Amino acid sequence: MDQLLRSQGPPEELCPGACLTCAGMEGVTPGIRGNLKNISLGTLGYEHEESGLKVCKQQYKRGKMLPSNDTLNIDISTETECILLKPKELTGRKAELKLNSSFFNLEFYRLIQVEISFTLKGIALQTIHARELPDCYAFQNTITFNNRAHSGKIKIYFDSDTDIQECKDWHIFNSVLQKNIQYILVFDGFVILSCLASLILCTRSIVLAWRLQKRFVNFFLEKYKRRVCYADRLEFLNGWYVLVIISDVMTIIGSILKMEIKAKNLTSYDVCSILLGTSTLFVWVGVIRYLGYFQTYNVLILTMQASLPKVLRFCCCAGMIYLGYTFCGWIVLGPYHEKFEDLNTVAECLFSLVNGDDMFATFAQIQQKSSLVWVFSRLYLYSFISLFIYMILSLFIALITDSYDTIKKYQQSGFPVTDLHEFLKDHSSAGYRKDRTSFPFLCCCRRQQSDDNLILIN
Repeated sequence: MDQLLRSQGPPEELCPGACLTCAGMEGVTPGIRGNLKNISLGTLGYEHEESGLKVCKQQYKRGKMLPSNDTLNIDISTETECILLKPKELTGRKAELKLNSSFFNLEFYRLIQVEISFTLKGIALQTIHARELPDCYAFQNTITFNNRAHSGKIKIYFDSDTDIQECKDWHIFNSVLQKNIQYILVFDGFVILSCLASLILCTRSIVLAWRLQKRFVNFFLEKYKRRVCYADRLEFLNGWYVLVIISDVMTIIGSILKMEIKAKNLTSYDVCSILLGTSTLFVWVGVIRYLGYFQTYNVLILTMQASLPKVLRFCCCAGMIYLGYTFCGWIVLGPYHEKFEDLNTVAECLFSLVNGDDMFATFAQIQQKSSLVWVFSRLYLYSFISLFIYMILSLFIALITDSYDTIKKYQQSGFPVTDLHEFLKDHSSAGYRKDRTSFPFLCCCRRQQSDDNLILIN
């Protein structure tokens, strides 16, 4: 039973040459036919006295097989038989009679699967230390011996569905749990109101900035007969406000789910934790905004901002090569290596190789059943590692380094002035001057060259 309960992820395999009763049920009954309270680390018990193990076997209806004569006579229609083993029947003489019955005499060439299902209930006392009400759980467990492939091995699967419930009758002495829960709910409500106010203010700022941007574009077009470049338009959009809005939305939804979970109305721990965890990440990333007021700490933000467009374009090109290697490895090496069995595993394996992880094991686990595939695997792995580590990864680092050097140079000699900045600087005194000598930072470079040519002609 312990081995079966631990068989999560890849299924265990059981050789059908051994009796399923010995390999499966006799391993289950010594623990379960006793008291669960004495063998379980948790506070587990059966749902009620009449519940227990429900064992169902599915097999072909009739059949006869003579391997020596290559003879098979089988009826493909299936039949399912079930038996219920109650806790009281799992001890003593009754258990032996049950296990020795004809139900457990299996013919493996007819057997399709055996399914063992049972329901347990438990109480989690961990929450009491946090001064919260305890949680009651219902576990619907299913152990499946799958012989559908009839390949000589029976795969074993364990599946457990959990349902959280409110404990019906609880008595905890010297407890202030209910008062603490009210305090937590009040605090969650305060967090929701704070995030809601922040969401409204940031949304208002973005809407006003968008309206101002439209007015500036129209004014620039009417006054100077020129269009504002995309980089200047982005100056009106504060990316930190967008980050705060996303974080506030996630925090509000996550806090509402957390309140419902505290009230024992929901069990969506995963959704709640993802929302609250991601919002916390965004909040701490937003702290960098305040460090940006210092020139020394602002280098990271400016470097990321300057290198992001070039890095994204570079990743698109490198991604095509990466996908090519992924599909190639899946198609060729899939039958010979467990790390290349499906596309997701291949992508993870190649990403690990790029970071220098588990290289020797990847080379060593290639099965040498085919000399041609073995030689191809060497060429495949050597070429991928050499290309991505020594060339693509180096170019990736070079792009970021180049942006870093450019930002350091700008900090010493001054940053380029865009149309927007020069307009704001000169509009109050001499108006907007077309014959400026500075050059814009991003897309305005091409326009600056045309302006300089006009100056030379004049």
